[in-house]
Amino acid sequence: MSAEDRRAMIVHAVLPLLIEHGANVTSSQIARAAGIGEGTIFRAFKDKDELFDACTAEALRPDHVLDAIAEIPVDQPLADRLVEAAEALGAHLERMGALMGALHASGRVRNRDPEQRLKDQKSSWKGGRRESMAAIRGAMVELFTPEKDRLRLPPEQLAALFLTLLFGGRRLASDVDPPTTRQVVDFFLHGAVEAE
Repeated sequence: MSAEDRRAMIVHAVLPLLIEHGANVTSSQIARAAGIGEGTIFRAFKDKDELFDACTAEALRPDHVLDAIAEIPVDQPLADRLVEAAEALGAHLERMGALMGALHASGRVRNRDPEQRLKDQKSSWKGGRRESMAAIRGAMVELFTPEKDRLRLPPEQLAALFLTLLFGGRRLASDVDPPTTRQVVDFFLHGAVEAE
């Protein structure tokens, strides 16, 4: 196994542990989950901080959600496509939030200088957050494109609007039950006013 493959294997084994235990996960827990000796961890990573940084970068990568969206059949109704995409996006955000929350709750707050943080973001996924969001938006455009002749706006604009509607206001209405994914999609496609 190459050094890069070994690092990736360790990261994938450790992510669930970090979500459960945060930065308090032990080397022996990591080794057990990865099926390796403790020494192997520190031959692949210089320390736990480097491992945790690699896990964070992996959790932020949009590859899993992009693959899930790409697998959505475009011959099914648009509403069903959007529900599947929204659920995949929601799972991605929950995974990121769970990891960040667990790390923060366990006391791991990294205060790096802004230049280093910018370098780390650029190395984490093809250039960082902006490119990640553009890739997700592009995947959503593909779901709208088969209906482009029926749409009131271009697929690019609808993808951006849908993502904004879906995730832009999740924290604003904490005192009411959040809408279901199906309700968000229905509202997006049909509006707030009943047809007469």
